[in-house]
Amino acid sequence: MARVSSPYYPPRARWYSSLLTVGSGIRRHLVLDRIRLPKGPSLGAILGSLVVPGLGFWLRGPRWLGNVALGASVLLLLLFFAAIGYQTGNVAFGLLLSIHSTSLIYLVEPWLAGARFRTRVFVSMALLVGTGGLVYMPARNLMESRWLAPLRVQDRVVVVSKFKPASTVKRNEVIAYSYSGNSDHTVWIEGGLGLSPVLAVAGDRICFTPKAFEVNGVPQPRLPHMPQSGEVTVPQKHWFVWPDFAITGHGNAPAGALTKALLQMATISEEQFAGKPFQRWFWRRQFSS
Repeated sequence: MARVSSPYYPPRARWYSSLLTVGSGIRRHLVLDRIRLPKGPSLGAILGSLVVPGLGFWLRGPRWLGNVALGASVLLLLLFFAAIGYQTGNVAFGLLLSIHSTSLIYLVEPWLAGARFRTRVFVSMALLVGTGGLVYMPARNLMESRWLAPLRVQDRVVVVSKFKPASTVKRNEVIAYSYSGNSDHTVWIEGGLGLSPVLAVAGDRICFTPKAFEVNGVPQPRLPHMPQSGEVTVPQKHWFVWPDFAITGHGNAPAGALTKALLQMATISEEQFAGKPFQRWFWRRQFSS
């Protein structure tokens, strides 16, 4: 005979019922059951607003205000990337942070109902500093260390891609690389990031003459401050570039001191590789093909 379940019988206890009972006892023991949080946004709404700029306006409403904030955030984000490294990009970054933190303040405002003015100011400043320090600055640092970074070259900014590995570098390609400062008390070369074409790769033989320099016997036009004699063979996992650094001389520098300093820094290892510049960045061409 088939068994028929009756609505008059209570359901069988689940396997986790004892855990719920223990949890309820702990709440009563710690008097947590008497705590009532003020009405306000859910945890999911707060987490979403931490990730998406302007979402707090849309969640709390009115929706038209949220749409305006979300649209402005998208435009500012695009402007930041398009003008990264320039003052315009920095302003867009600051405005985006302002909209983001303001939307968070607007979302949690019901929790601050009836609070003192100084409390509201403190919470607002804490959200602004927290959003900038915990979200924006780490995200920007991660982007510049893993994906792309702006590099100022004289009066313009070149955006460098960090996706391509060092093994893909070929002769005549422009690369970005790091270097340390060099000083012999007469010539001071500031450390930082450089941007130069690769003149020779591992195994190439470079010969300097008064009128040119040769790579594997092929003559090339001389570059400023190159030596007039000598040879260099590029070691494995290295490239040869001719640096174009910020150079300052103090006093009467000995003849050839600048050339010697540049020649010492011209051999770049793969560990110094910082990326390749994009050919185009949005509407502007960074280098001619």
